[in-house]
Amino acid sequence: MTDFLQDWQAYADRREERLRSAVGYLAITAIHWLSTTPERFTDVPGQWCQDERGTTVTLAPGETLTLDDDVLTTGPHVLGPLDYTGLTISFDGGTAEVADRGGTAIVRPRRPDSATLRAYRGTPRYPADARWVLSGRFEPYDEPVAAPDAVGEVVFEHEGAGHRLVAWGEDDGSLWILFRDATSGVTTYPANRQILVAPPTPDGTVTIDFNRAINMPCAYTDFVTCPLPPAANTLPFAVEAGEQVPTMADADRVPSGTDGERQTVSGGPSRRR
Repeated sequence: MTDFLQDWQAYADRREERLRSAVGYLAITAIHWLSTTPERFTDVPGQWCQDERGTTVTLAPGETLTLDDDVLTTGPHVLGPLDYTGLTISFDGGTAEVADRGGTAIVRPRRPDSATLRAYRGTPRYPADARWVLSGRFEPYDEPVAAPDAVGEVVFEHEGAGHRLVAWGEDDGSLWILFRDATSGVTTYPANRQILVAPPTPDGTVTIDFNRAINMPCAYTDFVTCPLPPAANTLPFAVEAGEQVPTMADADRVPSGTDGERQTVSGGPSRRR
């Protein structure tokens, strides 16, 4: 096996291990949108609401939650302030993310016995192919023009034709790209795939390895908030590389996109969640 294939296989194995994690997004059991009306849920302790005080959980006798090093016990507890990333609480049998989505708080429990995680049978991938490792260049924007918070475009050629993909910046200088192509809805998830490109060299050169195109969380569960790529990031050819539609034991558990949220992609450190 060549170094290229060994590196790719190791990458794919690590990715599959993360997907099967007991605290990953396949372990999510629901996404609860809070309101001013207090509610209890079957998959997380407490009575939850969002009011003038913020996000409040009220615990009954015998219920506990752990936040960082603090154990929350009987009574009301105000959490936050919240942002997109939010905070994580733990409890007997799982964890839960508490975060903000457009001014509304969500509670998203994760449990190792989630139905989605039990149904998951793996993510098929196209065979690794060095021909899908393409050289390109990064053209930064003077001002964002194509999509909110985008930092520029990755320009590359495929079969003699030039193509551009809008990119967003990561803290380490890498470029995050969300795209669709002619395989979308055929062999790959219809809404999107994502790819991370290493930081450009000083002259703007980048390497786009489509073998490492992966699914967004919405390909696995409805209980996520998943961005959509801008129209400019729809490639006219089939990218027969990277991840395909996940395999689930129960076809009824294939994500439909009805319980989560779809939005045009925007910036922020947690957009790949």
